[in-house]
Amino acid sequence: MEPLWRPSAECVADARLSAFIAAVNRRWHADCSDYGSLWRWSVAQPATFWTAVWEECAVLGERGESVLESGERMPGARWFPQARINYAENLLRRHDDADALVFWGEAQLRRRLSYRQLNAEVSRCAQALTAAGVGKGDRVAAYLPNMPEAIIAMLATASLGAIWSSASPDFGVQGVLDRFGQIEPKVLLCVDAYWYNGRPVDCMAKNAEVAARMPSLARSVVVAYVDAAADVAAVANGVGWADFVAPFTAGAIEFTPLPFAHPLFIMFSSGTTGVPKCIVHCHGGALLQHLKEHQLHGDVRPGDRIFYFTTCGWMMWNWLVSGLASQATLLLYDGSPFVRTAAGQPGTILFDYADAEGMTHFGTSAKFIDAIAKSGLKPRETHRLEPLRVIFSTGSPLAPESFDYVYRDVKADLLLASISGGTDILSCFALGNPLLPVHRGELQCRGLGMAVDVFDDDGRAIPPGRGERGELVCTAPFPAMPVGFWNDPDGAKYHAAYFARFANVWCHGDFVELTANEGMIIHGRSDAVLNPGGVRIGTAEIYRQVEQLPEVVESLVIGQDWEHDVRVVLFVKLRDGICLDAALIARIKQQIRQNATPRHVPAKVLQVADIPRTKSGKIVELAVRHVVHGRPVKNVEALANPEALEFFQDRVELQT
Repeated sequence: MEPLWRPSAECVADARLSAFIAAVNRRWHADCSDYGSLWRWSVAQPATFWTAVWEECAVLGERGESVLESGERMPGARWFPQARINYAENLLRRHDDADALVFWGEAQLRRRLSYRQLNAEVSRCAQALTAAGVGKGDRVAAYLPNMPEAIIAMLATASLGAIWSSASPDFGVQGVLDRFGQIEPKVLLCVDAYWYNGRPVDCMAKNAEVAARMPSLARSVVVAYVDAAADVAAVANGVGWADFVAPFTAGAIEFTPLPFAHPLFIMFSSGTTGVPKCIVHCHGGALLQHLKEHQLHGDVRPGDRIFYFTTCGWMMWNWLVSGLASQATLLLYDGSPFVRTAAGQPGTILFDYADAEGMTHFGTSAKFIDAIAKSGLKPRETHRLEPLRVIFSTGSPLAPESFDYVYRDVKADLLLASISGGTDILSCFALGNPLLPVHRGELQCRGLGMAVDVFDDDGRAIPPGRGERGELVCTAPFPAMPVGFWNDPDGAKYHAAYFARFANVWCHGDFVELTANEGMIIHGRSDAVLNPGGVRIGTAEIYRQVEQLPEVVESLVIGQDWEHDVRVVLFVKLRDGICLDAALIARIKQQIRQNATPRHVPAKVLQVADIPRTKSGKIVELAVRHVVHGRPVKNVEALANPEALEFFQDRVELQT
């Protein structure tokens, strides 16, 4: 099948990745002629490849002589063990008056900070944190929207060698305590309120309860967003942001030199199978991996203006913020992407933002693309989008029809980069590529320096192009592997999470396929794979078919244990006013049978009023499976809409 897009000869010649290939051939005699040969070289010569990334992406810091120790061990490999580096220093390398941050809080607020202003604010915040007793290894937690103060405080924290962790303010109290309570932060940053769908949402009662229940806190800092007069005294050890930084004059930031593996971020797993895992990522690994992904895979250059629709509770926030290290401007947005504006229909505000700010890279979720496609939005007809070169999509598999939609109704000439990785690695295993064509429904390539493969159940590699699916694995260490889990001193939980399935191999938990183009198709999470009659079926294959029907807004499919086997059960959320009847059930089943296989056809199709999802928008098949089987769902606070689980409980239709 012909690709949907090919880069022009001019784009290929101008790409950062082309310059990188020329550099490694010249400096390290790599003899790479195209992306495939570069990828193979990068996984065969990992020490040289990551040294090349350090040099060609101009990392600030002392690299040291050694690059990789115990490279045969996973976990256990040590990257750049003699290095001294600071993540924040690399993000704050510019000091000029160009935009560093632009912020839109729905239609309510507009702000911008230059690089010079950002450096000054980080300097003041770092001094304030130091005065509050924060030092190397201490934790600073943020319960904030995606706004400039979140980035300022994160960079100040990192400059000191302290450890940053964040959650979105739409989390409930217990969800925050389940996360931050495990890591015992010294300082909590929170917000008075935030805007969502044109309305203010007050946070002060939640802030007060969280602070009261975290005895580790020395200071609670309240950022004024909606109400400058909010009563910060109601929060234990509370102080307003302005008063917190007021005593300090901006000056040169003293960046603490740190080992490559010094903890930078604590991220949290979003699953519903227990208290969230606390995943620790390091300064050097996050920096190197994000520089590689932004500059080489995303073609980010100085002066580009990059956007990702994300909250501070999703790893894509951390990924976006690293764009400062490539000297790009970050376009921040907080609120609903479907807020109705005076000039347009729901869903247009992000494209308004793209035009207003000259956005070059637009990042969003597959669910957003699907939603605007179903709503009939055609930005190509209503917006200029002239500088836009790249659209990133992640969070769930991007359906082939969504690829069609982007090129037909958004913009024909751009790189649509469906990317996939996770909080576990703070980055990606499969990515976009400015040198390669875009094939419908495929992620373009495996990431440089990532020894990604697909294993069958017996641990044998499945070659590309066979049409066989298996487990996404990585067979060699990479710098962005977690340092470990917090409160896991012997590493047992860390090992069990990724290395128990295949010895000395990272098993990620995705059910995938390598294509003849050496791209990747993701068929869903391994733990949600359906297994009727012993045949493994990826959930994404069913979603793709069902959600093409105009009546279906969203769907969720599980395997129900039934008569010593598994039967497929499909739940559908329909458009307002539509009821599931025998005719629609028949159409759904026929759609699946014709376009997938008879084994994919659900035994039961049931209507629900809502589909449960995590705060980052991922549907939760496992939680629903637990409910259907009468098992408890732990960590319900991870859900954005936990009340939706009630629609799946005690369904009489599932008793026969």
